[in-house]
Amino acid sequence: MPFADDVVKQAFERAGGQCQCRRQGHPHFYIPCGKPLTWDKRGKPGWGGWDARRRDTMTGDTPDNCEIVCMSCADKSF
Repeated sequence: MPFADDVVKQAFERAGGQCQCRRQGHPHFYIPCGKPLTWDKRGKPGWGGWDARRRDTMTGDTPDNCEIVCMSCADKSF
C-alpha cells in the first residue's frame, strides 16, 4: 500500500529534494546518492524522477519510514 500524500510530502521536504539512497552495492554506499529530484516527477523515469520507498516493512506509514530515492536507485535491487 502506498504512503499517504502528506507523508510523502514531509519525507520529500526532509530529503531536501535529493535522493537518500545509501544501499549496499550502490557506488555511493557510504554517503547518500544525492541526485536532485523534482516534486512533479514522482514515479517517472529520467532526470529528476523519484519514488518513495519503505525503509522498514514492519514500521508504519510515517515520514521517518519513507525514503525518497531517485529512479536509478529505485530500479536497482535492494
